[in-house]
Formats: sequence, C-alpha cells, structure tokens
Amino acid sequence: MTSLTSTPYDALRIGQEATITRLCRAEDLIVFSHASGSLNPLHLPNHDGDGDGRVEALAPAAWIAALIAGVVGNHLPGPGTVYRSESLRFVGQAQAGDSLHTKVRVAQKLAGHAVRLAVSVEGPAGRVAEGEVEVSAPALRHRFDDLSVPGLVVQSHRHFDALIARAEDLPALPVIVICPESADAVMGAVQARDHGLIAPLFVGAPDKIAAAAAEAGVDIAEIEIVAVPDHRAAALRAVALIHEGRGRALMKGHLHTDEMLHAILKKEGGLRTNRRLTHVFVMDVPGQDQLLFVTDAAINIAPDLGCKVSIVQNAIDLAVSLGVARPKVGILSAVETVTTAIPSTLDAAILAKMAERGQITGGDVDGPLAMDNAVDPGAARAKGLTGLVAGRADILVAPNLEAGNMIAKELSFLAHAEAAGVVMGAQVPVILTSRADSVRARLASCAVAVILAAPARCG
Repeated sequence: MTSLTSTPYDALRIGQEATITRLCRAEDLIVFSHASGSLNPLHLPNHDGDGDGRVEALAPAAWIAALIAGVVGNHLPGPGTVYRSESLRFVGQAQAGDSLHTKVRVAQKLAGHAVRLAVSVEGPAGRVAEGEVEVSAPALRHRFDDLSVPGLVVQSHRHFDALIARAEDLPALPVIVICPESADAVMGAVQARDHGLIAPLFVGAPDKIAAAAAEAGVDIAEIEIVAVPDHRAAALRAVALIHEGRGRALMKGHLHTDEMLHAILKKEGGLRTNRRLTHVFVMDVPGQDQLLFVTDAAINIAPDLGCKVSIVQNAIDLAVSLGVARPKVGILSAVETVTTAIPSTLDAAILAKMAERGQITGGDVDGPLAMDNAVDPGAARAKGLTGLVAGRADILVAPNLEAGNMIAKELSFLAHAEAAGVVMGAQVPVILTSRADSVRARLASCAVAVILAAPARCG
C-alpha cells in the first residue's frame, strides 16, 4: 500500500524538486510492449534488434517519458495533477538493468494554476532525456492512503533460459531415446540435438520413427536408429546400450512408463542403485526468484517412509547439481502440526528428524508444512513457524503421487509455470517429457540431464 500527498498550486515554490530512482527490468520492456502494441525487437529482452549479434534490450523513449509522469503524478505536484504538454529531447539510451534517476523541478508558475516543470532522466552513462512539462497543479492539498493496483506477473521463464544456456556450454550428452514413434517424442529429441544439448540414438521401429519425423517436419537422417519393433524389447535394448557405453542418459519416447521402468529395474542388466527411482519436476514459476522442485508426482503412488527417504535425498541431490547450495525441503501435508489422524504428518516429522541426525544430507528438511506456509513467509509467520524452511521451501515433497501431480499441474495451468521432468535414482538420468510440454520445457528437461551427468563424464 502507498500513501500520496499533493502539493497545491499556492504551496509550490520555484526550484522545488522531486526525484525517484527506478531500475529498468526486462519485465518492464515486456509490459510496455503489451500496453503499447509495439513489437520493435530493439526494445524486447533476448532479441537482437539490429543484426549486430548483440541483445540491445533498449528502454523505449515512451517508457522513459512515463517515468517523468510517475514523479509528476506521485510527488510533484502529485495526485490531482493534469498534463497540458510535454517537450522532451532524448540525448542518450538506457537498457534493461540500468538504474534511472528522474528529476522534476518547478521552473515557472503560470496563470490558471499552470506550472512549467524542468525534467531530466539520468542513467549510468549520463543523461538520457531532458526537457519540460507543463501541468495544471491541484488547487487543494489531497492525501490518498492505502493506494494499490493489481499486481502483474510476466510469464517469462528466465530460470529455464539460464539452465539451458548453462547446459549448452557443456558437451552434447549421448542419449538413448526409447521409441520416439510420435511427432512430439521425435520433435523433443531433435530440438535438443539442434540446441547442442544431446547426441541422440533412437531405439524403436524404424518405419514408425520415420513416419513421426515426417509428421513433425524434422530431419533425422544423421541419427542412428537401432531397430527393435517391440516396446518392451526396445526398453531392454536401450538399457543394454547404456552398459555398452553408447549413451549416458535415457529419454522416454512413445511408450508406457512402466515398460521403461521394468527394463531399468531388472536385477540383472538393469540400472538399479541403492536408491528408489523417484520423479522430480523442476519448475520455473513466473514471479518466483528460484527454481521450484516438486516430488514425487509420477512414479511412486503411495510411498512409505523408506521410499520417502529416497524421494527427499534424490531431490536434494538434483537441486544441488543445478546450483542450489543448500536446498530447503518442505515435507507437505494438509496441516503443519503432527497428528496421528493424518499419517503423512508423522512421516514428515520423522524425515525432518532423520535430516537433523544426518540420515538425509545436503539440505535443510522441515515438516509437516501445509502448502501455504511452505512457500509464503507471511503465511509461515501467521502460524508462528520459524526455521530455515518455513515460507522458503525450494523443494516440495508431496505425501503421495496424487497430491504431487495436482501441485505440479496447478502450477503449470494456473500459475503458468513450465515444468521439466527427470527420474532420479538410476545409474544415469532418465528424461521424461509430455505431449503438453512446450519447446522450452523439453529443452529444460534435457538440460537438467546434461548438467546432472556432467560430473560423472568429467570424472
């Protein structure tokens, strides 16, 4: 909430000044583009507008002029001021990431409550704009308390963009793609190849793969295909190719997940470890300052306590690999108090104690936590919850698959999040994508696998 007070015409003095400092953010350029209808790529983040090989992300002149309107309307003369005219000269440039200092000074008082204001905008490299504005100042002093406008969330996914860029700097990961026999499955693998993320090898029915590639309109002429028409046999052959050193990760194509998991979990010739296989959604939620991890939402239907230990440890290991120094893990339930009537609260309390005693390592674990007080500091304070995790969770551990799946899909379809998917607990990363995934989500899933596999490849 904001409180504003105007300075009436009679109280204005020559030389009186007001200044604000505002950071130009990439999101501001996107909001301005929507409001104005201008799609000039010079003024859009992540675009090269003039073909020189650099992203300009220049602040539009009209956006800079709007900063002046902000000072005039909020501070000098303030609420109730009406614009009459504006004359500006744009003598420099500003771009996303620059802090801009906007100054308004009373230069002349005219008849009829008119006021001429000298204005200027300064950036890191010097003056950006200068000129004058003529306004009608309010006749009376006005005060407005608790002013607010609805918030805006820009549907940008900068965390995934950074993740993909990081993976693109690493060598392409050899990936065995199992049965890419649908347009979306083959498209995901080819897109990741074209971004330099993976070097795919296809296993499946060649005629079906060729038909899928034709439908998707992609070229797979340079991709090797190991012909195995049966899905279950294709999954077994893909796992064998991992053991033969032909791949360092698996990618699910157009086959049932249980057919793939059967091959991975075979006692002889599979890819088992001492961990349970668990699925983690890596989510880029607009408006959030960091990636959010949701687990398990795809493999373990009703995990017992032993399985939840693997779920938590796998998620911590993944988050650490992706750059979270010490992940904060919230064990979710319907309430934040331990009660015997809700078994998931008992599991949550035990998991938190196990982490405290070093049986789960690498992160801070707390629970039970309800969804609100796991992710919102205000909700956590309202419930009297303290500690490192409450209100700040990086990882959300659902009590069962149904709850985890609902959380992930609600974030995707209501909060406009993008979700990458990976299976942890096998000897190699397992990439899971969905038909509903965007291009960015598919690339992010592959990027996660590339970064996960990097230490083993270097070692």
